[in-house]
Amino acid sequence: MPIITISRGAFSGGQALSERVASVLGYRCVSREVLVEASARYGIPEAKFTEVLETLPHWWERWQESLRLYRIVLQAAMCEVAQGGNLVYHGHAGQELFPGIRHVLKVHLTAPMAFRIEQVRSRKGLNEAAALQYIEQVDKARHRRLQAIFGAEWRDPSRYDMVLNIAQMSLETAAHLVVEAARGADYQPTPDSERDFQDLTILARVQAALIISPKTRNLTINIRVEGGEVHASGILAQSELEQEILRIVEGVPGVRKVATDFESPPIEYMYP
Repeated sequence: MPIITISRGAFSGGQALSERVASVLGYRCVSREVLVEASARYGIPEAKFTEVLETLPHWWERWQESLRLYRIVLQAAMCEVAQGGNLVYHGHAGQELFPGIRHVLKVHLTAPMAFRIEQVRSRKGLNEAAALQYIEQVDKARHRRLQAIFGAEWRDPSRYDMVLNIAQMSLETAAHLVVEAARGADYQPTPDSERDFQDLTILARVQAALIISPKTRNLTINIRVEGGEVHASGILAQSELEQEILRIVEGVPGVRKVATDFESPPIEYMYP
């Protein structure tokens, strides 16, 4: 069954809509559960995930691949949580976590700033100026984080299948639009899309296993998955690392076969 991701700016009604859609469809509604799954499965404190995903990136993170770990592990955890479909996810970067999967309906909620300010004032008791400052800080952090981790602009409407201005409609109307889209033929799983999703899951598992391992986390390894068969390639300075990569990949659930195509670096690279 379909997977629905609902993304939004700060105080744009994402949780309420997600819960309503899930209730009507009889789907699971998840958010922080994905971080809990990632923390438990890969040993990264949930608090660290929250810091990475909800605060401005440090200056050095823009130049290093220190955020790559969190992108890979978050996607792997999301794929595990989404097994079986029938899911509404309103959390971090949902629109970026299922690339190329046709039975994922990506929804984005927007609203005028005046509407959002009133939401903040009523919930947090702030005056108008403080509410505006708070929203701008949250949106700025989210923008820079998604740029740093995924290289994506979360406010780009082309990244979504549906964009709803919730200030112009009731919760019931918005939920009805999402439910009807999810029930439509365009977002029903097909054998091809189910295969693509399982390949994406295996890809995410393999990448997570490799980046968690101290022996392989700093290697640049190209991974491709087709029908459960994993193809790994790249350049290895130490030939014995290929056996370690094979050992890790073969132990990943769902992997049917592993093929490798690694090369040694050019001599001038090893001995400049």
